Amino acid sequence: MCLFNRPYPIHNGFRKWSLPLNMDKAFATSLALAPGRPVRKAAARTALVGLNESSRVLLSECFRQFGIETVVISANAAERLHKEKFEACVLRVGDGADSMMEAARTSPSNSRCVIYAVGGNAQEAMRYSKYGINAMFQDPLERPAALKLVRATRMLVLHEFRRYVRIPVMTEVLVVGDGRRASASSIEISSGGMSIKTFEDFSIGVNVEVSFALMTLPRVNVRGVVSWRKPKSIGIRFDASDERRQKVKIWIDSYLEN
Repeated sequence: MCLFNRPYPIHNGFRKWSLPLNMDKAFATSLALAPGRPVRKAAARTALVGLNESSRVLLSECFRQFGIETVVISANAAERLHKEKFEACVLRVGDGADSMMEAARTSPSNSRCVIYAVGGNAQEAMRYSKYGINAMFQDPLERPAALKLVRATRMLVLHEFRRYVRIPVMTEVLVVGDGRRASASSIEISSGGMSIKTFEDFSIGVNVEVSFALMTLPRVNVRGVVSWRKPKSIGIRFDASDERRQKVKIWIDSYLEN
């Protein structure tokens, strides 16, 4: 029996065919490398800073699937992040991470680049709140999880901002409401609200006030209401009558324009 000739039901006038799972990747690779096949030009560059070889190979493959070029940086990282243009950078948290994030955020070209962190956890990431880490890869890296994260953030890297109005960013958040004060960390933020990680179990409909800072945005307090909840995370919808939320909107507009 020929595995390539296994028919599937007709769909939209075409008959589907199936490839064995172990040949899927090889078939796709052969197509990508076929002579004369047009190669999509990379629309953005991501710096891979101080990562080991296996991590570089895995992340390069993930970013490449979405037309994002990767550039390996192993020396003079802070200098290159300050002088060269990158749409994103991936670096490992720990010694030296502060100086590299500082170099990127103070660069005229990279102040709004997407920063991915590798290693650590959300609490450790709060050490770098002022630099606005956008997303964090699990350590050790696993392809399915890494690919999922790149897919979720690719539009931000590719500057398709207007279709991606929620900005992923990790910063410390104080939530006050229901007679409690809870420390949390942001997941995403928009001009209309934000999602946060917290161990406190706030009920849907509870009125709260959140306090946070975002890189160039000094600490702001905004009233809101819990609009949804999941294990260890909640969504907060900002109060439309609270004029202070305009500061968040202005910051997001500025972020999208850069």
